[in-house]
Amino acid sequence: GDPIGTTLVSFEKQNRLVVFTAEFAPVVASKDSRFFGALQSRQIAVIPARVDYSIDFSQMDRSRLTWNEETQTMGVRLPALELSKPNLDEARARYMREGIWITRDAEDDLSRNNTQIAEREALESARSPALMELARASARSAVQQNIAVPLAAAGFRGITVDVSFDGDTSDTRPLQQATTQPEKAKAN
Repeated sequence: GDPIGTTLVSFEKQNRLVVFTAEFAPVVASKDSRFFGALQSRQIAVIPARVDYSIDFSQMDRSRLTWNEETQTMGVRLPALELSKPNLDEARARYMREGIWITRDAEDDLSRNNTQIAEREALESARSPALMELARASARSAVQQNIAVPLAAAGFRGITVDVSFDGDTSDTRPLQQATTQPEKAKAN
């Protein structure tokens, strides 16, 4: 009988939901100088990276849900999307090194510096407005499905699920709703 309670149960079964994944291939470069500048070296690297966008459902409680009996609308306010630390695939990385003689220490420093730069660039790219909106749209769709199915199973048919995020305003958030289909009349 309680649509909000039914919805909360569907969230309790999931702690975190990955709703979108983006892959990048940052091209990065770093330089190294040894022996008072006598040995100069440079490394250029292309390091594939993956960033996951997720929702932390442990933050979901009754204060984030609204039920409008009159319009049969479930409102859901999600916490902001979280981005994972970039997962660098160094096994597929490609390196180009320049220098007359590159010491093992210089090579290690160059690789470490390029890894740090690639992580920063992948995360910066992942935060682009276009990718963030794609991830939000994917999250809205996934959450709507995760809510509509248990509600329909609990007997709530023909409802609308309106999903928003912390910080959304009605002027900037595209209206995206899902509606459960009313049960078809059974012929006797």
